[in-house]
Amino acid sequence: MRSAKIILCNLVILGACVMPHSTPSQTPVRPASGKRIVIAASTVLDGKGRELHNVRIVIEGSKIVAVETKADAKAEVDYDLRGLTVLPGWIDAHVHITWSFGADGKNANEGAATPEAAYRAASNAWVTLMAGFTTVQNVGSAVALRDAIAKGALPGPRILTGVEAIAGRGEQSGTPEEIRAFVRKQKAAGADLLKIFAAGGMLQGSKTLSQEQLNAACDEAKKLGLRTLVHAYRDAVPAATLAGCTQIEHGLGATDDDLELMAARGTYLDPQGGLLLENYILNKDKYVGTPFYPTTLEGFRTMEKILPMSHEFVRRATKIQGLKIVFGTDAVAGAHGRNAEEFIDRVRDCGVDPMAAMVSANSLGAEALGMSDQIGSIAPGLEADIIALDGNPLKDITAVRRVVFVMQGGVVYKNAARRTIPR
Repeated sequence: MRSAKIILCNLVILGACVMPHSTPSQTPVRPASGKRIVIAASTVLDGKGRELHNVRIVIEGSKIVAVETKADAKAEVDYDLRGLTVLPGWIDAHVHITWSFGADGKNANEGAATPEAAYRAASNAWVTLMAGFTTVQNVGSAVALRDAIAKGALPGPRILTGVEAIAGRGEQSGTPEEIRAFVRKQKAAGADLLKIFAAGGMLQGSKTLSQEQLNAACDEAKKLGLRTLVHAYRDAVPAATLAGCTQIEHGLGATDDDLELMAARGTYLDPQGGLLLENYILNKDKYVGTPFYPTTLEGFRTMEKILPMSHEFVRRATKIQGLKIVFGTDAVAGAHGRNAEEFIDRVRDCGVDPMAAMVSANSLGAEALGMSDQIGSIAPGLEADIIALDGNPLKDITAVRRVVFVMQGGVVYKNAARRTIPR
């Protein structure tokens, strides 16, 4: 970990490597201390399912202090975003921010603590932020990157991260008391969350942890204030739900009864509608033969068969009343910066309502992270995480590809709209 921190410190010195394609409109603009910033917007999606019109958003420091409706069009503003759609910065509940393609072009997973791997991770963070994602939940280990961004040493989304995961291998994963000790170790190492592998692959077998093991992991994590994200398919879904775990990742193969149990228990579901599998298929030459992936190109045909199954699962899940479905892409190498494609998949291929898709990555995502009092909505008292799209995703979901303005914590990182009004 110490070497990774040294590498990230070097990245601050070599800042040009972090933002290889930055332009003047993408140079961070930090407001003067105590200065109020006013944004004018004609269309605002507030993150909670409401569409507002003719709004002035007033910001002081990193916080929104007022959202004024029926605003005076002639009043002074700093950023004129009228004609665009303004909404809270998106939250991606499941990424692998350090995954990248190595020097040989092949998938390197989390890679090693080398300068090259650190540069690639920092680049992943930058393109993710530029795509409108101001907060992400990393299910691998990215403590040094998280801390560097939080300190302002590097640009990137706000990161919540795990450290080590519990890998489900039945009794080999340990007794309940050993698992509790492992969870405490993760908290001490700086984890924000605990990733638990409770099942094998998408089409392989049943759960790989006992109910007692899952109970121990999720109970101990809850006592320590850690959320639990459980990689689960089929019978692992109800098991993790009964264990009181926070969020089910993937979930393919869960029955309607399983999903109704999740809804009753308030367990969040984080399915993937298409981007993950599409990315594997698109980049199969780079993944083939690397750890955990098929050894031949023929093996990737299975993913083509699973894709419509994923569409059907998300479509079915959206019909379960009260089920909390968050937005998580499982972004790996090749998908960073393209996270918003998952919105298009969910709306186009899975029948998700566009407003519900936006809320899943705003207020509902913030709720799942336990951060509703900080992010996820455009409202007084919350962080000034604000983005703008060229187009309205409620009318044309492909507008999510056209992010032209990004502000995080009151700092403007992207202003391709070029509508700054000097004072």
